[in-house]
Amino acid sequence: MAGNRTRIPLTRLLLLAAPLLLVAACSGSEHDDLRAWVEKVKSRPGGKIKPIPEVKPYDTFVYVEDDRRDPFSPYFEAVRQPEANPGLRPDMNRKREALEEFPLDSLKYVGTLEKKGKLWALIAAPDNTVYRVQVGNHLGKNFGEIVEISENQIKIKEIIPNGATGGWVDREATLTLAE
Repeated sequence: MAGNRTRIPLTRLLLLAAPLLLVAACSGSEHDDLRAWVEKVKSRPGGKIKPIPEVKPYDTFVYVEDDRRDPFSPYFEAVRQPEANPGLRPDMNRKREALEEFPLDSLKYVGTLEKKGKLWALIAAPDNTVYRVQVGNHLGKNFGEIVEISENQIKIKEIIPNGATGGWVDREATLTLAE
């Protein structure tokens, strides 16, 4: 029994000494250079802060109308929309013709045919097809109707929407003979 008593206190002593040895090992001079650098940085004088910029007083302006324009109206005059014709509407129930699938500026007037006093125009379309048309035929995307064919040009009446009032207006367009 006497041997057991000396063993127990020795074991306890070793268990208490182990953590103390670990703490002592970590507090060595290994980090002295880091501590010295931190102290050096802390000892530097602080930087200067730039002063707040001076705010200049606002110059007031008194508006005198005399010969100046109204500052609340648009600078450029609005483009006037043509007045809509209340009775004018394209016939939406009419069967569309082949040349109405192409924009007017993509069509070319390439020639005429005349038979028994009746004049026909020849129109080249972007699909590389030449179409024969007469007065009353339709072409272009804007419900264009041929109103006159001459040897130099084709006159067309288009019906376009008037964006301002939601109505419709007509406008003239021409296709001139391509050379």
